[in-house]
Amino acid sequence: MHLNRDQILKADDNAAEEVAVPEWGGTILVRGMTGKERDEFEVSMMERGHGGRMVPNTVNVRAKVIMRCVVDEDGNRLFTAADLAALGEKSGAAIDRVYAVAARLSGLRDEDDEAAVRDFALAGGNGSSSPSPATSARRSRAS
Repeated sequence: MHLNRDQILKADDNAAEEVAVPEWGGTILVRGMTGKERDEFEVSMMERGHGGRMVPNTVNVRAKVIMRCVVDEDGNRLFTAADLAALGEKSGAAIDRVYAVAARLSGLRDEDDEAAVRDFALAGGNGSSSPSPATSARRSRAS
């Protein structure tokens, strides 16, 4: 069966999952990013570096995903960009557990993140299809 426009736009394709986070004292709801949120996330991973070129910035990447994916019972985000630093200071085990669910529900894979960074860098004039050694080291530490 081929779907029509209305069927696609009306489809409930972003259900939330309950995730136990004992470090935080209970459970939370996690949903996948929308297409728009995924684009915003990918842009948030880039910053203007030396010489005006766009370079990857993977600092607090898990918190950036969690901010977009943890919701209340009505589907409203619990966190904003103002919460990123505080989220990044939470338990690494808890953050990793929530991030794993959010990434899965959002269709994120490590190779997707690397491709987005590479493609954005190329579009920004970097001219390199692979991250610099310093960027690779920073990515490894952030992971």
